[in-house]
Amino acid sequence: MRILGIDPGLQTTGFGVIDADGPRLAYVASGTIKTSGAATGDLPGRLKILFDGIREVTARYQPQCAAVEIVFVNVNPQSTLLLGQARGAAVTALVSADLAVSEYTALQMKKAIVGHGHAKKEQIQAMVQRLLALPGVPGKDASDALGLAIMHAHARVSFEAMGRSTTLQRRQHAIFKGGRTY
Repeated sequence: MRILGIDPGLQTTGFGVIDADGPRLAYVASGTIKTSGAATGDLPGRLKILFDGIREVTARYQPQCAAVEIVFVNVNPQSTLLLGQARGAAVTALVSADLAVSEYTALQMKKAIVGHGHAKKEQIQAMVQRLLALPGVPGKDASDALGLAIMHAHARVSFEAMGRSTTLQRRQHAIFKGGRTY
């Protein structure tokens, strides 16, 4: 299964693509989508760059599913809102490419990759390099995206097993029927 990981950001969005065959993982590609081509105050222009960039990555590498980092609430509410909009552009690009999207927090990814939720970027980079047998250390944004893809490769096996063994169905929030499922 080919998995695309996305680490959303308004200035730099990381992406990582891996192939998962059971416990075996193989690196396919990684990189960043930078919005420096748009003016600093041009939010719609930056969101379009992110949307188009993610659509290009999905068209080139043909992933079967995607994993995206959930935005954490920042001390600065304005920063959180802007990051949320970048994340929205990323999720919209993935869904418009008919990909199933799974969401994970940074804490979940760090625990899965490094072993504790307060890992530093350098620790994530080193573990991603080891897990994928890369010749060099990936960039910070790309390593986070690869970490999300690796985590999803392992978590999806458990989720599929749980889905086969239970009759419980996903529920939608009662207030908004089109909202998140859980």
